[in-house]
Amino acid sequence: MAKFKYRMQNILDIKQKLEEAAKMEFSEANARVLEEEEKLSALHGRKRMYEAEAKRLRKEKLHVQEIKNNTQALSVLEEMIKQQKSEVEKAKQIQEEKRLVLQEAMQERKTQERLYENAFTEFIQEENAKEGREIDELTSYKYGRKSREEVKHG
Repeated sequence: MAKFKYRMQNILDIKQKLEEAAKMEFSEANARVLEEEEKLSALHGRKRMYEAEAKRLRKEKLHVQEIKNNTQALSVLEEMIKQQKSEVEKAKQIQEEKRLVLQEAMQERKTQERLYENAFTEFIQEENAKEGREIDELTSYKYGRKSREEVKHG
């Protein structure tokens, strides 16, 4: 049996490599989203801490400067949270773009694999047909030889 050689193997290999690269980029984008969300969560935790401090300061003897500092810190923290939410959204947008690239790469690889499978199936069918012809020729040769020998000896 002849060896199967897919004429577009290099394209299939490239598509597989592109898919792997897209998977890595998507994974990195996922990690970035998680990182940005953790930062946001930490800021929310700090905000709750400042709010609790503000509540405590208002219950105790009034220390105007401490209350002012706390209010200013909460204001700064609100701005930081707003900026971090923006960073989370940017990271999610990049993640979605990478997901779409990955999806496209996977579709292209699957298409190439289907073409490979079709070419291999065609190859097998051609090999089987060739083998069938060879068997027919061999059978015809043996039958023809046997017939000639019978005519000679008969």
